[in-house]
Amino acid sequence: MTQTYRITLLPGDGIGPEIIAVAVDLLKKVGQQLDLRFEFQEALLGGAAIDATGSPLPADTLELCKNSDAVLLAAIGGYQWDTLPNDQRPERGLLGLRAGLELFANLRPASILPQLVDASSLKREVVDGVDIMVVRELTGGIYFGQPRGIFTSETGERRGVNTMVYTESEVERIGRVAFEAARKRRKQLCSVDKSNVLEVSQLWRDTITKLAADYPDVELTHMYVDNAAMQLLRNPKQFDTIVTGNLFGDILSDAAAMLTGSIGMLPSASLGSSGPGLFEPVHGSAPDIAGQDKANPLAQVLSAAMMLRYGLNEPQAGDRLERAVLKVLDQGYRTGDIMSDGMTLVGCKAMGEALLAALED
Repeated sequence: MTQTYRITLLPGDGIGPEIIAVAVDLLKKVGQQLDLRFEFQEALLGGAAIDATGSPLPADTLELCKNSDAVLLAAIGGYQWDTLPNDQRPERGLLGLRAGLELFANLRPASILPQLVDASSLKREVVDGVDIMVVRELTGGIYFGQPRGIFTSETGERRGVNTMVYTESEVERIGRVAFEAARKRRKQLCSVDKSNVLEVSQLWRDTITKLAADYPDVELTHMYVDNAAMQLLRNPKQFDTIVTGNLFGDILSDAAAMLTGSIGMLPSASLGSSGPGLFEPVHGSAPDIAGQDKANPLAQVLSAAMMLRYGLNEPQAGDRLERAVLKVLDQGYRTGDIMSDGMTLVGCKAMGEALLAALED
């Protein structure tokens, strides 16, 4: 019996429409192979939504996403919307979508593919074998805390305010996701905070430490965020699973991504307690190359693989997409961001065609 899934596609801005088209073609093909049927529905988010509706997250987009089995996002943002007020910019649409779907856990793998070890800016011996999972809290912390805004003080000076705040329950919730993730990996969890300076981080550390009693098989360590940033560059192989708050996770997951040589290679999953998850590449919309057939679609394809595995519980289909990515890399195909001597430079469409051929094999 054919299994049917409703997938909401959010192409977004910049290179988004180009790379999501590649992922859709592959999902259709793997669906044919494994008797899966995908019903795709497309919606506006980010700059494209602002231009069409005046809102970065139209109400009908959120409703469509809520009624899906999973949401596949490409990328949002661009120079033309940078001058808008903060609450009207494309990024507010993404934050609103995460909050609206109650997606509190962001899973960001940073694994070195053997074919791309030399694409990293760090020495081979430093990065070869790196396999890190960053678990980032997604709906709390300084990005959502109140009060926030730009105010005028009694002296007439403008004053910017953002509030970093976490409750015990929010920390425990993300902590359990991280401990469970670590259990499926090498059973090592590093909690990153700034508890020597921030009271909110002291609460974070206290809560994670208390939670560790429920996971005696997982080795828990703690690290200050500034040291963690240094250690990611100095000795990244010491890390297995990292759990941290929204702001620190935003920064550290991007730093971990660049260990792999290109942020254009990495997927992510954002999950909640129930309902559809959101799956997206971690790179931006790259407006400087949009429409030029230069984009790297591999992170989008790997995000679709994460969607199949974590969002739809179809690990066999996810495995097929990941194997197709490894095969085209073995065959020497490279987009400009991961190009190296002796490889074959291809554009987004040609990479998609190579992936389809690999999937058929």
